[in-house]
Amino acid sequence: MQYLLLIYEDETAYGDKHDSPAVADIVKRHMAFGGEIGEARKGGAGLHATSMATTIVTRGTAQTIHDGPFAETKEQLGGFYLIDVPDLDAAIAIAKKLPLHADGSVEIRPLLGGTD
Repeated sequence: MQYLLLIYEDETAYGDKHDSPAVADIVKRHMAFGGEIGEARKGGAGLHATSMATTIVTRGTAQTIHDGPFAETKEQLGGFYLIDVPDLDAAIAIAKKLPLHADGSVEIRPLLGGTD
């Protein structure tokens, strides 16, 4: 079964530079994590800051384009992993090991039709 692990953290914990020590540390930890979960990992990536986002909002037939995220939240989607594991319990076991720099959460979502 395929699951998406969505990583939510307060992006301000990383500072405003891509080469900050906090970013270097979390990249190193994610590289180790990717090696640890091996072939269960089918894909994944980190995301640029929400300041780089563009959101299209549809209300009925009207659409508006907004710079940045549409939702104002304390935690932002910072990255994701796509994994293929036997069941939800296996996905939870992997998600519990996922490195976070600060307080945050990992949302586990099964893919529609996410079976082999």
